[in-house]
Formats: sequence, structure tokens, C-alpha cells
Amino acid sequence: MKMNSPSVMLAGLILFSLGLTTGLFAGSADSDQRQQKHRSDLSGAPGMEVIASIAEYLPGDRLGQHFHHGVEAAYVVQGASLQNAQGKVIQLPDGASVLNLREVEHGGFEVLGNRSLKLFTVHIVDKDKPIYQFSGN
Repeated sequence: MKMNSPSVMLAGLILFSLGLTTGLFAGSADSDQRQQKHRSDLSGAPGMEVIASIAEYLPGDRLGQHFHHGVEAAYVVQGASLQNAQGKVIQLPDGASVLNLREVEHGGFEVLGNRSLKLFTVHIVDKDKPIYQFSGN
């Protein structure tokens, strides 16, 4: 069966729109600051997945205290000054690495100054649970 040009164009437009919509929802599922880049099952570990993301926290942004149902590894692409809930200012420099173990609470900071914090993160987490579990939830 031969399809005419308008039908092919319409089908292409529909597929493009579905892909765009899926990408928008996947990128904002748990945090406005996090943009998911890749997601895959963890081979040899049923029920686990690997998620690679880029996150940018602007000056004044806050990240609440939370934990993950798995491990989070992060590379600091662009460092910034952070203030924790106790008021202590912490410098997180460019090139630093961070490793947060399963169900260990972390976060609870505000970005200070005029420089954004940019992170590349890899989460290895349970598939049936949220990536971020904020304290009190």
C-alpha cells in the first residue's frame, strides 16, 4: 500500500509530538532542576536501573533533605557556595565528586552567591521507587 505525502507528513508529525511530550515529562518527573539524559535497566540486577542526569541549581535555589533508594554518584561540573540547614557555608568546588549511599539523607542546602551549581549525576536505584525521597514523605 502506497501512502501519499500528506499522510506520511501527518504520521511523522504525530510521532515527533509523542516523542517530544515523553521527553518533557521524563525530564521533569521529580525535580525542575534535573534533566534526565539516559535511563536503562541494570544488567544482572533485576529491579534496578541506572539513570544519568544533569542538574543545575541557580543562586537562591534550595534542595530539600532527601535520600535515594539506591546509590547516587555525582561529579561537580560547576561548583558553588552552599548553605546547609544549620547555616554553615560549604564550598563545593569544580571537579569534586560526591557519593551518597542507599537511604542516607543528604541535601538540605541553598545555593548562595551568583554562581549556579551544576552536577552530572548517576543514580543506581530501585525501579519501583522514586529517585528522590524527600524527608517527611
